[in-house]
Amino acid sequence: MRLPRLLIVFLLLGFAALPRAYAQTQGSPYSVIVPVADISDAQRDQAFTTALGQVLARVAGGQDLRSNGGYGDALKNAGSIVQKYQYQRAATGMTLAVDFEPGSVRRLVSKLGVASAGIKPPVLLIVQHDDGKLFHQPALTSLMSAAAARGSNVVFPDPSNAPDPVKVAAADPATLAAINQDYHTGLILVGKVHEGSADWTLISGGQQQHWTNQGATDDALLTDAGNGLVDRLGKQLNVIGAGATEGKLWVSGLESAMDYAALLTTLRGDSSVQLVTTIGAQNDSVLLDVKATLPMNGLAANLAAGGRLLLQGEAHEGADASLRWLH
Repeated sequence: MRLPRLLIVFLLLGFAALPRAYAQTQGSPYSVIVPVADISDAQRDQAFTTALGQVLARVAGGQDLRSNGGYGDALKNAGSIVQKYQYQRAATGMTLAVDFEPGSVRRLVSKLGVASAGIKPPVLLIVQHDDGKLFHQPALTSLMSAAAARGSNVVFPDPSNAPDPVKVAAADPATLAAINQDYHTGLILVGKVHEGSADWTLISGGQQQHWTNQGATDDALLTDAGNGLVDRLGKQLNVIGAGATEGKLWVSGLESAMDYAALLTTLRGDSSVQLVTTIGAQNDSVLLDVKATLPMNGLAANLAAGGRLLLQGEAHEGADASLRWLH
């Protein structure tokens, strides 16, 4: 077993005083923009209801809460937990930006009896026309709205410095690391829209999912893609545990004591993680014993979605799941 001397010191100390840290995402999960026809009280109240439904789904990790007892009453009282709102004019018409009070939303989710898998990071959308030009944000409103209605937040690349779609679709580690640094996510949807069809690749923690869809119009294609995105994320990330689970994670790619410190900060900052103990190390890898509210495969998928870790194809002997640290 060979480790840098400083890393061994960190292992022995056990980071007893290491503070919990929470991953940053672009935009707040408690803020939503919804379309309105006018500035009447009736339209405003309906917008509050629509916005709260989206926020509740986000905070519940994308779960469908509509069948939960008390959900209808919660939406009726959406205005009572609005922190602020503002009308805006957009190319597609008037919208209302609504911010909800975070503590009230979390308490409401708890009252609805939801065991949350945690707020998901945003999905970076890299969607091209046939000629290779990127769709700009207004043209992707249908996709964004379909995803938002089911609790998934999205972000858009900087048009002047967008990631290479080919490298992203190939899950190139250096490209994914740069995306994490710039956009704080490990979730990317790469698409190419043709006449009446589109090809999609969803990258989640370095793992690829491919599919093709058809539609009579671009809006139909994009709406279907938004729903397809949420469906695939839900199957991978919305794994809800029945209670406390204990298992072992193998994490490779740790090149320094700072990497090890950042890994533990990431784990201890995850709301589903209860306890982390280092039980072994070899070269640039560590074996961790983890107690969490998710099974290890679900925990690994959710950690990788944050962008600092990649899901490994093969598990290490003695580990329930394997991850690789991204630089």
